[in-house]
Amino acid sequence: MVKESFIARALALLLVLFPVATLAADAQDTSLARDRLVQARMGTLLNGPATLVLGNPDGDVTIIEFFDYTCPFCKAAEPRIQQLLSNDKNVKLVVKEFPILEPVSLIAAKAALASARQGKYAPFHRTMMDFRGQLTEELVFSLAMETGIDVERLKNDMQATEIADAVIANFNLARALRIFDTPTFIIGNHVVTEPSTTLDFAKAVAAARGK
Repeated sequence: MVKESFIARALALLLVLFPVATLAADAQDTSLARDRLVQARMGTLLNGPATLVLGNPDGDVTIIEFFDYTCPFCKAAEPRIQQLLSNDKNVKLVVKEFPILEPVSLIAAKAALASARQGKYAPFHRTMMDFRGQLTEELVFSLAMETGIDVERLKNDMQATEIADAVIANFNLARALRIFDTPTFIIGNHVVTEPSTTLDFAKAVAAARGK
């Protein structure tokens, strides 16, 4: 009876552990596959339409962020990203407008891309990322005005074909890389799967730099 009980417990344990191990292996395979996709499309990620760079353009480690201005997790991560850029002057941050959450997300993304034509992308980006509360179309233009942007020119520039094309290009790139959430970070050549709330950017950059 004791022997049978031991065998039963051992079999039960194997039944529990085997699926877990299988899931872990599948997750690892998926992660490696996504990283290979990133490596194959790195040229587009770094040089695609309306590629916008914050931090050091010549940094030895690149962070690519797919984000949405209405995403609370993106905004929660923003102070840590800014702290990283302040502490580590050798990091290049490439930001990818990925407006997937709200109708106003697209307006905000197009406004941000258009602000680059006035040389105001970086401050406008930070202003919208720092904003807390429900973002509306009216607020987007109000924040633009606060940033010193010519709003009438901004509205005209937002209608440019190149602006729409840049957003579409980011959507297509995200789909090709199996990116469906914001924020999604690529650090070095690796798609980060750890939740943004617990991601240690400095540690992840150091690991990428070590490779």
